Amino acid sequence: MRFEPRPMKPGTTRVRRIRLVGTVCAIAASAALVTGCGDSDSETSASSASGAAQSAKDAPTPSESPSGSASLTQDQQERKALLTTTKVTYDKAAATAVKKVDGGMLTDLDLEGVDDDDDSDDASASASASASPSGSASSAGPRWTADVAEKNGTVHKVSIDAVSGEVISSAPDKDQDADDKRETADWLSRSKQTAEQAAKTATDKKKGTVTSVSLDDNDNGGLVWNVDVVTDDWNKTDFDIDAVKGKVTREHVDRD
Repeated sequence: MRFEPRPMKPGTTRVRRIRLVGTVCAIAASAALVTGCGDSDSETSASSASGAAQSAKDAPTPSESPSGSASLTQDQQERKALLTTTKVTYDKAAATAVKKVDGGMLTDLDLEGVDDDDDSDDASASASASASPSGSASSAGPRWTADVAEKNGTVHKVSIDAVSGEVISSAPDKDQDADDKRETADWLSRSKQTAEQAAKTATDKKKGTVTSVSLDDNDNGGLVWNVDVVTDDWNKTDFDIDAVKGKVTREHVDRD
């Protein structure tokens, strides 16, 4: 038996074509919609990633954690730099200065550059005014400036190279008048402690490097030795030591 194809009703082919075309269009539209959504998501993701990267780039970098040791102040840095290059200790500088004046007594000794004030700057200028006869010592670099007084109160300014120990200059203080000499002579007669004894009293109290020793009167009319000691942390401690009894009357730590 042979089967004949069933005859189509008129208009059937057109309907099926329309349905097929509609199906294809629907599929195409869905694909476009999916593609469009995918592109939108990709662009959004890319934009988000780019923004995050830019934010990370623009964000400030965290500061490094402290090393445990506090940073030095400017004064501490200057003390460290100066004392690192200084080779001549205060006691050697004192001995050298006293030898330049027969029968002289040390009344002031300062390492220039350690928290200089106006007085030490003036002393520096006065000491450097006279050049060394030998010309072998250099006035540059660290140096000690000393005041050595005769019994009559006449003060001599002596400048010493703090590296080589050589004398840079030595001359009487031209700025000293008669009243100054009488005052200095009075101090010499009243003081029972030497500069070396006062420095030892200070360093026995606090270990460190002596950078200044000077004889002066206090507000109460008493006579004291002012001694500066720089410790290992590069702070400076100021001592007032009774020039008669040898006791510490004041102690102040300069942490600047």
